[in-house]
Amino acid sequence: MIPFYFPITTFIRKFAKNNSKINAMIDVKQTLNEAEERFEETVMYLEDALARIRAGKANLKLLDSIRVDSYGTMVPLNNVAAVNTPDARTIAIKPWDKSMFKVIEKAIINSDLGIMPENNGEIIRINIPPLTEERRKQLVKQCGKEEEQAKVSVRNGRREIIDKLKKAIKDGLAEDAEKDAEDKLQKLHDKYIKKIEELLAAKEKEIMTV
Repeated sequence: MIPFYFPITTFIRKFAKNNSKINAMIDVKQTLNEAEERFEETVMYLEDALARIRAGKANLKLLDSIRVDSYGTMVPLNNVAAVNTPDARTIAIKPWDKSMFKVIEKAIINSDLGIMPENNGEIIRINIPPLTEERRKQLVKQCGKEEEQAKVSVRNGRREIIDKLKKAIKDGLAEDAEKDAEDKLQKLHDKYIKKIEELLAAKEKEIMTV
């Protein structure tokens, strides 16, 4: 007579093995979600980087990196002034406190914007100069470098996830599940590479349009 505990023990082992595979599948879903979040962050970073590249048109994003001293705290420029673009080549800054005029002016001069502001005591204006053909080409190359860095980030992310998936096979993940996850990962990779290329194309068009 076979002891009663034998089949129960076998069942527990089988259940634990199957449960391990279920957990592995859950980990795969989470891993793919993490990959997409990483790809999305890369695209957002690229979008921000491209917006800061001066394309001969007024863009408030050009001021994002500028910080001003407000009562001992460094804050974004739009925390101490109303900022807008009255026309395609002008950024207008109107401080809420007149004591901030010199502070804001100095912060702009010391920034990497490369444009001297005009201060008439009422409004600080930044006039965006038109770009020469040579400068436009230089900016397009700069944008291309930003795009390539974004692509490398996405490719490296894909490679890391693939390594993680292959390692998961040793931990009980079925090979079919791993292959399916790789296919889904490739689709995510292609989706975000396309987004990156579309961002570059739009920026190049903006820069080269006279």
